[in-house]
Amino acid sequence: MNAKLLIDAIVHQTTVLIGQLSTAAGLRAPLAHIADQVFLELSREIEAQGVSRKVAADMFGLALRTYQKKVQRVSEGVTLRDRTLWQAVLDFLKARNSASRRELLEHFLRDDPVNVGSVLSDLVASGLVTRTGTGDATVYGMTRESDLAAVLREGRRESLGPIAWATIYGAGGMNHAALRGRLAVPDDELRDVLRELEREGRIKRSGGEGDAAQYESSLLLVPLDAEHGWEAAVFDHFSAVVRAIGAKVRRGTPRAHERDLTGGSTLTFVVDDKHPLRDEALGLLRRVRADVNELWQRVQEHNVTNDLDEDRTEILFYFGQAVRGPDDE
Repeated sequence: MNAKLLIDAIVHQTTVLIGQLSTAAGLRAPLAHIADQVFLELSREIEAQGVSRKVAADMFGLALRTYQKKVQRVSEGVTLRDRTLWQAVLDFLKARNSASRRELLEHFLRDDPVNVGSVLSDLVASGLVTRTGTGDATVYGMTRESDLAAVLREGRRESLGPIAWATIYGAGGMNHAALRGRLAVPDDELRDVLRELEREGRIKRSGGEGDAAQYESSLLLVPLDAEHGWEAAVFDHFSAVVRAIGAKVRRGTPRAHERDLTGGSTLTFVVDDKHPLRDEALGLLRRVRADVNELWQRVQEHNVTNDLDEDRTEILFYFGQAVRGPDDE
């Protein structure tokens, strides 16, 4: 197995997906934190697989001391630990109405000035912040259309709920502190969303209040016609694919076999408008979705009236379909 080629290809495809998601809502999502996030989570996962820090550092092409410093710096966070740099810059400008580039760089001295500049560019591009002048004398101010900020907050809130729900469900339970670290969102926003999810019965809380509060979810269901919650469906589907591939790789049997219980297959059907099987091929998603939903409903009905053993088996099934025409990129 040529692991390097496979990793490079997966990284490329993942960045394509991130690029599409970051611009899907019309406003550019902040991306300045991604490099540090990828490094930190990848380093943690490598070490969790039993690889020593010295070897992990070598895998990143870094000396051990440089690697340790970078892990510490990224882990400790930056100016405001519970907020992204993007949110911190926005809040600073909202409190002062305006500030020069020099003032912003001085205030966020502990942050990489390149990242600060990237965040400012994102805010200006989104329409939340205005820019006047050039160089260090550039003045940034909140746009007069304050409703843009309100729209952005509400949009993030609508997305945070489904993502938090999907994360809790996918992890099999998670405490408040771990969830906040995973999502990297302000604590007050996370608490509000978790209360709402708990009130709706989507998650259950145990262990009291604060960081030690434990959240669990036994069901993740987003209706087909739901206006909000598609983020949870996308995240859950992507997680299922990753978990299935990861399980296959960890077992050392990446090749497919007829008796596999874990795995997946991808088939491409090429048809034209006159092909006799065109409609049958296009209808695959509809038919499989109907069959799977019917089975899932019967399983749920049984589970409601029967207690399952503690050594239960979780079967994670995923499927999908993409149709590409001659004019699509």
